[in-house]
Amino acid sequence: MTASAAPRSSPLALTVLALLHYQPLHPYGIQRVIKDWGKEQVVNVRQRASLYRTIERLHGDGLIAVRETGRDQQYPERTVYEVTDAGRETARVWLEEMLAAPKEEFPEFPAALSNLLLLLPEEIADVLGRRAGVLAEKVDAMDAALAAERAQGLPRITGLEAEYLRAVTAAELKWVRSVVEDLRTGQLTWSKEQLDAFAANPARE
Repeated sequence: MTASAAPRSSPLALTVLALLHYQPLHPYGIQRVIKDWGKEQVVNVRQRASLYRTIERLHGDGLIAVRETGRDQQYPERTVYEVTDAGRETARVWLEEMLAAPKEEFPEFPAALSNLLLLLPEEIADVLGRRAGVLAEKVDAMDAALAAERAQGLPRITGLEAEYLRAVTAAELKWVRSVVEDLRTGQLTWSKEQLDAFAANPARE
């Protein structure tokens, strides 16, 4: 396989390959395991169509193969897939790449922060205060989920993604609260004159 034809990685594609390492599954089974194992925190399976497209792509790339097609009285025909040797190797390559090198991504929140000047200071403090409330609830829910995992005696390695998401969410909460505090106490302020001056004399190379 040439470099130009290398299969395209994605979090969902990696997760599908990883789950098929454990056992052959049909698409509905894959979706159920993702939810049962709490992996919907890191891969989006709300739209089943995206999962089916991913499975079709993996199959077309030769990373998974049809194990069998079955039917019973309760369910329509279901195709069971298994990972191929190429799929096992590709999953390892993708995993190492995703772990070793941060990927340049463009999430919504930083984009919104870059356009804050559309709002007044008090409006910014209000909307960020609301975000802080949502983040605080998420941190509480994550703490409860992690405590439940520990109570089940699961090894820590099975929940590292949850630890990471909790740490990132808590860090964001701390930062957002500090910005709200600075806005409300006047430590974070600006004037129209400052902004006009900057716009009239942009930095030049």
